[in-house]
Amino acid sequence: MVLGAVLLLLALLSGCGYKTDPVPPGKVMPEPVRDLRYQLSERGVTLTWSYPTRTVTGDRLEQIDSFAIYRAVVPAKDYCDTCPIPFGQPILVPGGTVPPEGGRTGRFESTLLRPGHLYFFKVRARSGWWAESADSNIVSFLWHIPLKAPAGLRARAEDSRIVLAWQPVVSHLDSSPVTGPVEYQVYRSTDGGTFEPLDGPVQETRFVDTAVVNGRKYFYHVQALERFERGIVGGGTSADVAVSPVDRTPPAPPTGVRAIRTGKGIKVFWEPVPDRDLKGYRVYRRLSGDRAPELVGEVNAPYTMFIDRTPPHRGQRLYYSVSSIDGARPANESMSSPEVMIRN
Repeated sequence: MVLGAVLLLLALLSGCGYKTDPVPPGKVMPEPVRDLRYQLSERGVTLTWSYPTRTVTGDRLEQIDSFAIYRAVVPAKDYCDTCPIPFGQPILVPGGTVPPEGGRTGRFESTLLRPGHLYFFKVRARSGWWAESADSNIVSFLWHIPLKAPAGLRARAEDSRIVLAWQPVVSHLDSSPVTGPVEYQVYRSTDGGTFEPLDGPVQETRFVDTAVVNGRKYFYHVQALERFERGIVGGGTSADVAVSPVDRTPPAPPTGVRAIRTGKGIKVFWEPVPDRDLKGYRVYRRLSGDRAPELVGEVNAPYTMFIDRTPPHRGQRLYYSVSSIDGARPANESMSSPEVMIRN
């Protein structure tokens, strides 16, 4: 009797567990990172990559638990092209939520790099302690003592362009001299916070930015670069400078100026000027015998007519001319049109 009760109890206990359907590994395993990139500076290297948005089976990925960063360091003199890369134990970087539209970026910085050594990095995404993606693309570079930062960066504002100039870099951070060519990367920002590179590196110590808008403020800095067989080492970055290009180009002068006498005064009219930044016109009058004309009125575009309601006494010769002005502050004024004469 007692034995039967024990067997019944064991049967009941064995059936009280709750089981779910097993999840196939591909349903949670992230796709590999495919765009691992690196940026070198005088501090070291910064890695960036995009969060995977799908699993290997194509399902949407909602969460990345962590990223595993694998690093290998090899003395340049011992490097072997056909040898396996000796990656060490991974460094875990916290992940996070994957936005449905994608666009989230992972980031990792590595400092205290050793000159004369090759560095290799790869990344794996983890959506659980057992669900790890395949390897990302591998990035590698050769580390050297970085260059000093360019000094004396200055900016000159011109019409629709900004001219930058700086002093050449001739030594590294440890004061050792530069023996090869130095390149420079110009960065620009519109808010003073986020800087983007302009074009590619240049070897000159001068750069002209023509992709600017007059009146808008821009921020710049310049980084020194040294190119080696296995990559470019980023050096120091200059201090920021801020500058706004200034519109100094006047619109074209008006043409076809004519004048007639009416009951309300002298009516002056002309052909419209097609410049996009045209603000208006200035009308000048000169009396016979005077050397310089006087301003008698302004007209806002698109109007091309002005009535001089207070002309001098009748019997005098009057000479009228018209100029164009733009919306700059102060306004840029064109040359005056040829004078037109009318007898009052």
